Amino acid sequence: MRISTAESEIMKVLWAKSPMTAEEIAVALADDQDWAEGTVKALLNRLLKKNAIAAEKDGRRFLYRPMVAQGDYVHAESKGLLDRLFDGRLAPLVSHFSQRERLSDEDVAELRRILKAHDDGR
Repeated sequence: MRISTAESEIMKVLWAKSPMTAEEIAVALADDQDWAEGTVKALLNRLLKKNAIAAEKDGRRFLYRPMVAQGDYVHAESKGLLDRLFDGRLAPLVSHFSQRERLSDEDVAELRRILKAHDDGR
């Protein structure tokens, strides 16, 4: 399932708290996005068609909740990126970023922890 950048903003709000109404989602996004409520509703409808979210009628309004777990979405998007750009390999991705961006000391330490945990698990 492909979720656009704009749709992913809606998903982030719903992953943080759900169920929510379209109005509540618009308010939650107000600081980061200058979207009218109609834009939020259009994005919600797109997500409904993709079965990424579900809607339940609550009086005169709808309550929305995610149908896709955040971890599953992040995994699929990450795997897609690796597959498209780096033939499914993680090392070239890390190498690419380390050559073009300075890795922070925290990033290097975290990568070392990940590699150590990987080696320890063998």
